[in-house]
Amino acid sequence: MEFYDTFWFTWVIIPFLIFIARVSDVTIGTLRIVFISKGYKILAPILGFFEVFIWLLAMGKIFQNLDNWMYYVAYSAGFAVGNYIGLIIEEKLALGFMNLRIITHEQGDALIKRLANEGFGITSSEAQGTRSRVNIIYCVIKRSDYKLVADIIQEYNPNAFYTLEDIRFANMGVFPVRSMMRGNGNFPWRKGK
Repeated sequence: MEFYDTFWFTWVIIPFLIFIARVSDVTIGTLRIVFISKGYKILAPILGFFEVFIWLLAMGKIFQNLDNWMYYVAYSAGFAVGNYIGLIIEEKLALGFMNLRIITHEQGDALIKRLANEGFGITSSEAQGTRSRVNIIYCVIKRSDYKLVADIIQEYNPNAFYTLEDIRFANMGVFPVRSMMRGNGNFPWRKGK
């Protein structure tokens, strides 16, 4: 009996390899979609090549053994885990920019001053809310700076309401020097808007 015909190979090793392949291709696919949404026109197709190549390897093995239900379980589990890992990696990369809109019922001068002192560009205006006058503070930030900005808001105005929106492209903003030293959020091979 050859090793390829053993229980361990058929029911453990091959399903494990299918699982790993599926985790890999779905993780790459999740990152590819993120890079497409951020406008990385060269990196996304490169990732797409590896995503499909790995997928074909996994599917080829499944089609050779359509009667082995363990392959289907490994394939499905790999898909689920790959999505999760891809999102975790994307969160850690924190690519791109976010539009931060802060609405305060209190005067926002101290918060504005602190954000400006940290190097963030700020635009603010007074407005009428449902119940009272409010200050609206706009700030475009790098996603990697979100934690710092959230901590500042919590320190200076913990009751402030704020929202975040992803921005595909930002041009000519005011950003902290430390952010620019880490890079401008764009890979050198990103072209266009």
